[in-house]
Amino acid sequence: MAKKKNTGGDYLANNKKAFHEYHIGTTYEAGIALKGTEVKSIRKGSVAIKEAYCSIEGGEIFIEGMHVAPYEQGNRFNLDPLRKRKLLMHKKEITQLAKATEQEGFTIVPLNVHLTRGRVKISIAEAKGKKLHDKREAMKKRDIERDLKRYVDR
Repeated sequence: MAKKKNTGGDYLANNKKAFHEYHIGTTYEAGIALKGTEVKSIRKGSVAIKEAYCSIEGGEIFIEGMHVAPYEQGNRFNLDPLRKRKLLMHKKEITQLAKATEQEGFTIVPLNVHLTRGRVKISIAEAKGKKLHDKREAMKKRDIERDLKRYVDR
């Protein structure tokens, strides 16, 4: 049987705010160290990364602010929904991200949570904050593209 590729339409959570607030640079895929019933809850789609961010501490990378709703059938084994979770990446990738964040205005933002071969993965990216005029320009460009698409579809 052929391996199924991640087509992009099967995201469990998507961070649209990141594309509006930041210029997205290099993207990376990382695993997440999860405990207990968190995997079941994430597979159900009960995860939010809108307010999440990543930090590097002691050569390891963590995601903070990612909300994983408690699993309904999980009783006392459910953990804190906003706890800090470790991301699983190669040391070389972590050092590249650390160098990028040392520059002024750069940060690491999560883009989406998805499944790859049955495992929960997260896409993160180097990002630089947009200025207000950049956001207005992006909105104007989006509106023009939307109007052109409507006109062509008639």
